[in-house]
Amino acid sequence: MEETITVTQLNTRVKGILGTAREVNDLWVAGEVSNFKRYQSGHSYFTLKDAGSELRCVLFRADAARIGFELTDSLEVALFGSIDLYVERGSYQFIARTARRGGRGDLYARLEELKARLRAEGLFDASRKRPLPLYPKTVGIVTSPSGAAIHDMVVTAGRRFPADLLLAPAKVQGEGAAESIAAGIALLDRAGVDVIIVGRGGGSAEDLWAFNEEVVVRAIAASTVPTVSAVGHESDFTLADLVADVRAATPTAAAEIVLADRHDLSRRADGCLVRAGAAVERTLLRMRARFGRADTSLSPRRAAELVAMRSLEADRLSDRLDAVLRDRVVRMRGRYTAAASMLERAARDLVPIRASRLEAAAGRLDALSPYEVLGRGYGMVVDAHGRALTSAASIGRGETIAVRMRDGTVDAEVKDVRSR
Repeated sequence: MEETITVTQLNTRVKGILGTAREVNDLWVAGEVSNFKRYQSGHSYFTLKDAGSELRCVLFRADAARIGFELTDSLEVALFGSIDLYVERGSYQFIARTARRGGRGDLYARLEELKARLRAEGLFDASRKRPLPLYPKTVGIVTSPSGAAIHDMVVTAGRRFPADLLLAPAKVQGEGAAESIAAGIALLDRAGVDVIIVGRGGGSAEDLWAFNEEVVVRAIAASTVPTVSAVGHESDFTLADLVADVRAATPTAAAEIVLADRHDLSRRADGCLVRAGAAVERTLLRMRARFGRADTSLSPRRAAELVAMRSLEADRLSDRLDAVLRDRVVRMRGRYTAAASMLERAARDLVPIRASRLEAAAGRLDALSPYEVLGRGYGMVVDAHGRALTSAASIGRGETIAVRMRDGTVDAEVKDVRSR
């Protein structure tokens, strides 16, 4: 009968086999350190890699104290130790007992050489950086269609100023990732988007390496529209970060940078309406004062003439203002179409109130016009020399006076004078 064993039993057998195999015990293994992390226990976990493969490694605290130097990412070392199987996970790891230094990693050296060469070409110069559009209509995104980055950007964009999102799906890790990212950038550039976000979520240095490739850097530099690098890491910069017009720490931050806050725009629009209303109020006060001075210092005929002249001037100014406003509206309509929907509610609430106030103010101004005063049946009393008479005490019986009215003058003789 064939033997059936559990997974734990199988992993335990393999652990025993590895522990006795001379080929994987007490040997030196050379490679480059990456993803190095030391825990509070003092034990260190990291990856040893070369151009073709990776190996998980463990260095316990007691062994680390005897090495004499610190292990860091990108350090080329040789480790002495043995292979061991972690039974619970069914994965093997290299238990390092000592190490010797081998210099900086080849991968890091190649990166520094590429960075220096591209910097010499001017690809990282600040003078190349372009400003982002204030209100983009279409935002292009180059990232994985299934990663957390695209989800975070879509959710964030939903809370910001409305814009269309156009995704160019790309492989962002592993073989062929750099070429896929570069193709996505070129595709969105040809599609005529307003801005391009290039990025992915966080990961190890190896996971993010595609954004250090020369083909990606040159694709970003060749883009005719502004680009935002949104590789999810804080401590290190990729070459994509250096060549992009703007660098965002995370994909979420990139969406917040590219798209304005719709609530902030609404508050600014409300502020503009309030300031416009205050300006109208101040204008009305100035006009009221001017009409008041005219009422006390001008003759009725002269006042009527000036009112007529001002009316004609106001008509001409109104025509000019209408022409200017029509031209301004035509030029700005396209830019503010998206914002109109957000301002509609505020305008619906505030405009009737302002219109009512303006109508009432216009009525009050008409009431203050000298011409309107005469039109309501009032008259202006003058003596024989044309001087205005303002007191009954200044008039005697038998004197001749004139009463100027809206459409003419009436001469009269005083028969009696009565005081109030």
